[in-house]
Amino acid sequence: MRPGPDFTFGPPGDEWHYDKLSRTYDLTRGRLPAWTASTSHGPTETFITVAPRSTALVVVDMQNYFLHPSCRDHPAGLAAVEETKKLVEKCRELGVQIIWLNWGLTPEDVPRIPASVQRGFSRTLIHGQANPNDKVVRLGVGADLGDGKGRCLVAGTWNADIYEPLKVASFRPGDVRCDKNRMSGMWSPDQPLRRYLDGPQGRQVRTLLWAGVNTDQCVLGTLTDAYNGGWDCVMVEDCCATAKPGAPEVCLYNVSVSQPSWIFTERHCDYEDDVAHFSSGFVWICREQRDLCRGYEVLSNRCLPKAASSR
Repeated sequence: MRPGPDFTFGPPGDEWHYDKLSRTYDLTRGRLPAWTASTSHGPTETFITVAPRSTALVVVDMQNYFLHPSCRDHPAGLAAVEETKKLVEKCRELGVQIIWLNWGLTPEDVPRIPASVQRGFSRTLIHGQANPNDKVVRLGVGADLGDGKGRCLVAGTWNADIYEPLKVASFRPGDVRCDKNRMSGMWSPDQPLRRYLDGPQGRQVRTLLWAGVNTDQCVLGTLTDAYNGGWDCVMVEDCCATAKPGAPEVCLYNVSVSQPSWIFTERHCDYEDDVAHFSSGFVWICREQRDLCRGYEVLSNRCLPKAASSR
C-alpha cells in the first residue's frame, strides 16, 4: 500500500499534496486522468500533476492592437504567438478548456475608464509623438484608430479581436471568450472571466495556465488577482512576452518568489540546462525545451503528456 503524501496544503476538498520522494505536487484534487510536467525554475526535478478537466488555459491580450504589424512592432510577442499555437493544440488534446481574455470595452465602459488607465493609452496626446514601436497614434481608449481598425480596444472592432494568424490557427467553437476593461481580467466579481470561473460551467476549474502579452502588465495583473482568489496558477513562460527590457526577469521573480508563487514554462524538458525552476509558493512557470521529459509521454517535441495517470 502506497503511503500518503508527505505534506498537504489547503482546506478540505481543495488540497494539494506533496510527495518528497518524487518531488511532485499533486494539484488534481483526486480527479483523473492527469498529466505530470516538470517545472522550469527553482530546485531541479520538481514536478506538478494536474487534472486537465479541472484546468483552463487563459490567453491574455493576444489581440491585433498589441501584436499586428500594422499596429506595432512586437517581435517577442509574435514569437510567443508561435509557442501559444502549439500550447493550445496540446491543451485541446488533453481536454483543457481554452479561454481568450481580451480588452473589450463597451460603450458604457469608455467614459468610466479611470484617469490612470486612460493616461496610459494617450501617449500621443501627451508627448506629441508615438512610441517608435507604435504604428497607431495613442489618443486614448475608445478613440478611432483609423484605417478601418475601429475604436481603440472597443469590443467588436478589428483592433480588439484576437490576432488574426492566431485566431485562424487556434480559435475553435467551444472556446470561451471573455472581455475585460482593466489590465486585470479578474479585478472585480463582475468581470466576465471571474463570472465564468464562479459560474456553473467554470466552477470545476481550479488550475489556470497563463499565456499572453504583456507579461508585466495584463498577464501578471490577472494572474495576481487569480492567485489571490485561490486558483492554482501556472505561467507558461515561452507563451508570454513583453517588449520592456528587464521586465520578464522581474515578473518571473515576482511570480515565483515574491508573491510567493510557482512558475512553469513550456520549454522545460531538458534536465541539465533548463530544468525545474520551482519556488516555495503557489504558481509555476513551465518552459518548452527538448524531446524527452524524463520518461513521460510528450506531445510533439514538447513537454505536456498526451495522457497519464496521477503519480
